[in-house]
Amino acid sequence: MLFSYLGPRGTFTQAALATLEPNEEAHVPAVDVPAALAMVRAGEVDYAVVPIENSIEGGVNATLDTLSHGPSLWITAEILVPVTFVLAAASERSLDSVRRIATHPHAWAQCRGWMSEHLGEVIHVPATSTAAGAKHVASGDSEVDAVLCSAMSAQQYGLTVLADGVGDNPDAVTRFICVGVAGGPLPEQTGADKTTLQVQLPSDESGALLSMLEQFAVRGVNLSRIESRPLGDSLGRYAFSIDCEGHILDERVQAALIGLHRTCPSVRFLGSYPRADGRKAQLRPGTADQDFASARDWIGQILASTRED
Repeated sequence: MLFSYLGPRGTFTQAALATLEPNEEAHVPAVDVPAALAMVRAGEVDYAVVPIENSIEGGVNATLDTLSHGPSLWITAEILVPVTFVLAAASERSLDSVRRIATHPHAWAQCRGWMSEHLGEVIHVPATSTAAGAKHVASGDSEVDAVLCSAMSAQQYGLTVLADGVGDNPDAVTRFICVGVAGGPLPEQTGADKTTLQVQLPSDESGALLSMLEQFAVRGVNLSRIESRPLGDSLGRYAFSIDCEGHILDERVQAALIGLHRTCPSVRFLGSYPRADGRKAQLRPGTADQDFASARDWIGQILASTRED
C-alpha cells in the first residue's frame, strides 16, 4: 500500500506515518494537505496521513476543510506525536543575526514566546511544512536566515542547529489522522473509539446549535472536539467539525447520528476509529448497547400484545 503525507521528507507528519508504515518506499510526499488528500481521492495512493489538530493552535483548517468538501473520505486511525523544535540555519551564526524565520504557521504559533524572549522582533516566512522550511533554508536562499523544524529535518537537510528545545510548551502534541476512501471496512470497535463528523445547522432556526448538541447529550455521547468552520458561500454561514466519543456501531452513537440527520440539513460521517490514547468512554447509566436493546425489546413486547391472533 502507498501513503501520501504532508511533505517533504522529514516532517512530523512523516514521523507519524512511520508508526503505521515504517517502509519509506511506501511514503509519497505531497506539497500540502489538500494535495495529499487529493491523491487518495484520485486513487493514486491507498491512504493519506495529515495533521488535524494540535494542543496549542487547535484544528488544522486545511485538513478540516478538505475533508468536508468533495468526495467522501473516512478516517481509519489517529496518531499522537509530541512536537519539539530546533532553530536551524544553513551555517553557524549568532542568534542576534536571525531576523527572518521560515516555518509552518502552526509551528510558529507554538514558539512565539520563546522567539520573543530570545530573538526579539523577527519575521515569519510561512512554509507549507516545517521540513519544507528546512529544505528552503538549505537551498541557500539569502532572504531566510533560519528555520523552526524538527531535529530530524535539520539533520536530513544538513543544517546547523542554533538552539534546541525551542517552544513555549514542552508538552505540545500534534494529532495526525490516516484517511482512506469512504465505504471501506470500518475499524473494529475497541470501547475506546472516536467518531468524526461535519454537521451543518439550519440557518433560520433559533436554538439550532442547542438542538444539535442535545442529540449527543440525551444519548450520553461526549464531544472531545467541536470547531466551527465557514461554509464559504456567504458570510455568517458555518458548519461544525466534531469528534465524539464512541464508534458508529455503538447504539448511542447511531441514535445521535439519526437525530442529527433528522434535524440538520447536512451531516457528513468522516469515520470511526480507535483513540490513540486508548482511553475508554465512561458510559452514563442507560446508554450502553444492552440498554438500547432492552428498550427496543420492551417496545416490541407492547406492540406484540396489541396484535390479534
